Amino acid sequence: MARSPEITVIIPMFNEVEVIGAAMTRVAHELESCGHSWEILCVDDGSNDGGPALVAERSREDRRFELIELSRNFGKEGAISAGLQAAAGAAVIVIDADLQHPPELIPKMVEAWRGGAHLVEAVKTHRGKEPVLHRMAAKLFYALMGQATRRSSQGDADFKLLDRQVVDAINELPERNRYFRGLVAWVGFRSVKVPFEVQGRAAGTAKWSLFDLIRYSLRNLIAFSSLPLRLVAWFGFVTVAFGGLLAVQTLVNYLMGNAVEGFTTAIVLNIILSGAILTCLGIVATYVAQMYDEIKGRPTFVVIRRQTSEEEEPTENEGS
Repeated sequence: MARSPEITVIIPMFNEVEVIGAAMTRVAHELESCGHSWEILCVDDGSNDGGPALVAERSREDRRFELIELSRNFGKEGAISAGLQAAAGAAVIVIDADLQHPPELIPKMVEAWRGGAHLVEAVKTHRGKEPVLHRMAAKLFYALMGQATRRSSQGDADFKLLDRQVVDAINELPERNRYFRGLVAWVGFRSVKVPFEVQGRAAGTAKWSLFDLIRYSLRNLIAFSSLPLRLVAWFGFVTVAFGGLLAVQTLVNYLMGNAVEGFTTAIVLNIILSGAILTCLGIVATYVAQMYDEIKGRPTFVVIRRQTSEEEEPTENEGS
């Protein structure tokens, strides 16, 4: 029998055996209070702990739970994409497995959706406890993404409710290197924001190091925005203008007999410009590499297994 739940909840997970059981229970409790039929899709992103087995056991007991197991770790964006393509609900909610996104907010999000909102976004009013460097890096990233998308990204999170129209629009987008929050902003639709405070992890440890966050931020900024390329162009314009002014100053000093002896200035300028040029070339090369990945057309994810209470299907489905 084909499933046609009104609400689908996607829970991406990677080595979350300590919390995934509690996450499924709490999310299911909140969905029951909404009065709609529902399903929970736990998308395993290549975990090497007992999390997938725990979800599989729950799915055998209750068909409303389903395990979608990816063949390896494709990253959170790949896991979310897999969930969006598998979701059958008229409304789709994405929530983290670590319970830092409070499931108790789900009824309020569903109510806003029933009120006509195509998109309900949970926005952080407080980021909770985190290292200072993480907080500073996040503010810089959101500021840059805000410039790229021309909308405020401060407090943005993956915790969102999407109407079926929004899900279909995102699934139809062709790019492989995806940034879920950016794509949601790009497709538009009527949006309602719901504030929340980030909760502490229910158990386990964070899977993101500072290096991972920086790499993730740079990847998404480059995948979704041409801002770094525009900055390279502006740097070129500023450099040309500065060089013109310096040439005029040098000529005036020469004509007045005040030319500076030695090559200190020339050497310093050469070092600065050489470093800047290499940096700009690195930015351009990164975009070329991103284009190369897109041209290859490899899938965002590969599903190795989907399991419900009635069946366990080994698959080799590829996502877009």
